Amino acid sequence: MAIKEGDKIPSGTVTMMTGEGPKPVSTDDLFKGKKVVVFAVPGAFTPTCSAKHLPGFVEKAQEIKAKGINTIACIAVNDAFVMDAWGKSQNTAGKVEMLADGSSKFTDALGLGMDLTDRGLGKRSRRYSMIVDNGVVTKLNLEEGGAFQVSDAQTILKQL
Repeated sequence: MAIKEGDKIPSGTVTMMTGEGPKPVSTDDLFKGKKVVVFAVPGAFTPTCSAKHLPGFVEKAQEIKAKGINTIACIAVNDAFVMDAWGKSQNTAGKVEMLADGSSKFTDALGLGMDLTDRGLGKRSRRYSMIVDNGVVTKLNLEEGGAFQVSDAQTILKQL
């Protein structure tokens, strides 16, 4: 069952690239005592994700953070090396944290995974954005099919 507004984010681990290499990050640590905007994409370097979704959050990062958001995080079912390279190519430093969920464990715990094996893409995340306040989902914008209509940075800004 998919996570919904009012639910607590499940405990899990994602990975972030650091100067010393990939580092596991506890979702409990990521969300505890903070207001976080999280958005997920089906894959790094994919067309809509690279042309619209991530760039929108990079562009609006300061406006979003000015509304009381501590962290903006992008999650994809990719490895930390890919997420790091994608972040560098999109100039996310200081704006959006690039988090890898390489084995889809966190995504599956959220109930937001999808299987695109038949299309040669393996397991992926559905496209969404959410506002999480101290570990509780207060807003969830879940896309249907291949749409990109409700999980963008502008929608999040209106919800803050």
